[in-house]
Amino acid sequence: MTTAPSTTTDEAPQSATPAPPRSSWAPLRPLVLRLHFYAGVLVAPFLLVAAVTGLLYAASFQAEKIVYDHELTVPVGREKLPVGEQVAAARKAHPEGTVSAVRPSPEAGATTRVMLSGVPGVDEDYTLAVFVDPYTAEVRGALEQYGSTGALPLRTWIDKFHRDLHLGESGRLYSELAASWLWVISVGGLVLWFSRRRARRRLRGTTGRRRTLGLHGSVGVWAAAGFFFLSATGLTWSAYAGATIDELRTSLGQATPSVSAAGGEHSGHGAAAGRAGDAAHGVGLDKVLAAARAEGLGDPVEIVPPADADSAYVVRQVQRSWPTKQDAVAVDPASGEVTDVVRFADFPVLAKLTRWGIDLHTGILFGPVNQILLMGLALCLVLLIVWGYRMWWQRGRGGAFGRPVPRGAWQHVPPQLLVPLLAGVAVLGYFLPLFGIPLAVFLAVDILLGEIAHRRGRRTYGSGTPAR
Repeated sequence: MTTAPSTTTDEAPQSATPAPPRSSWAPLRPLVLRLHFYAGVLVAPFLLVAAVTGLLYAASFQAEKIVYDHELTVPVGREKLPVGEQVAAARKAHPEGTVSAVRPSPEAGATTRVMLSGVPGVDEDYTLAVFVDPYTAEVRGALEQYGSTGALPLRTWIDKFHRDLHLGESGRLYSELAASWLWVISVGGLVLWFSRRRARRRLRGTTGRRRTLGLHGSVGVWAAAGFFFLSATGLTWSAYAGATIDELRTSLGQATPSVSAAGGEHSGHGAAAGRAGDAAHGVGLDKVLAAARAEGLGDPVEIVPPADADSAYVVRQVQRSWPTKQDAVAVDPASGEVTDVVRFADFPVLAKLTRWGIDLHTGILFGPVNQILLMGLALCLVLLIVWGYRMWWQRGRGGAFGRPVPRGAWQHVPPQLLVPLLAGVAVLGYFLPLFGIPLAVFLAVDILLGEIAHRRGRRTYGSGTPAR
């Protein structure tokens, strides 16, 4: 029976010299090889979609600046108008809905965003972002915005395509499946590649399948660290594994803290100007922003009006690039005094790592350099998948794909290795259900097919024809 392509399936011709004693790794190698083969073949389509859509998402940041240049940028003027005046201009042009947040112009030549919620025709998961010239109060346009990163329609469409294929919550299973298996396939490939140094040397200068094998293994080794990172960070906000990770962080006291929006002692009494939930409620946006500046909150910031008469304004930094600015304050709408402060420097370690990991995964943390690296990793993954399928084809005969590694490899693994291995897999399967469930299904199907093949072989042998 021929074996499936992998990084080490080509063996040298038998020689007359005695074979060296087998290491403790030898019984495990066929098992890892079979897992790497099947995981690669079955999960590769999901990984391919994730890689292509991820590459598009990494490029969407720069594309967004080009497509929405009119809304995002304005000629630099002499002096910026008060934020309250800019919001009033936005409300005059778009009186529908309520102001849910305001992002004052963060730099010279950038517009101010006024986000409106409850706008007819706009999905409840989105806001209508109205773009205002901070120097003239001219409304430059309005676009639907999704998420805390300020994603506009182009990036939002690509983001959802990458995350759930525009299929909603059920579509998120594809990306979680890809993230759950990417690291497994990478580990298997690394183990196989580094376990056979002589085989790697023989791949140099070869052609055909051996050359494909060399390219597949070499690129996989160099990109493995990036794949581990993408897998780990992708799982942090996945549907099932992400919820488990959040629970674990909370139980360890490592949850991300948030500023308290409960108003001060004067809230609901002395805030006569405006109404609760309005951007002009209480002392107004400009005094609230001044109070936040006094606490050291530099641009870019987002101001969230009070939700009701007993709530405070919340001003938070929204810079997720390096250095990260995520400080937040609550400001009493009646007095303009700061009632609560949360500093990013005081975040628990795991909360910081989660923030940085997600932002690095999405291409925000280091800007264009980050995005170029992500596109490079996505391209590497696409090439590895193409080479993997090509090796499978080249391994076959007569225009057919090659056969997988024979079953029964686990029977040759010593119990002292097999038992801890099975225990570790069971634990991982519990915390990563889209790793554990597909693996269990694969094993069940593989056992069933093996039993069918065994019975057919016995019947053939019993009828007088030698079993093969």
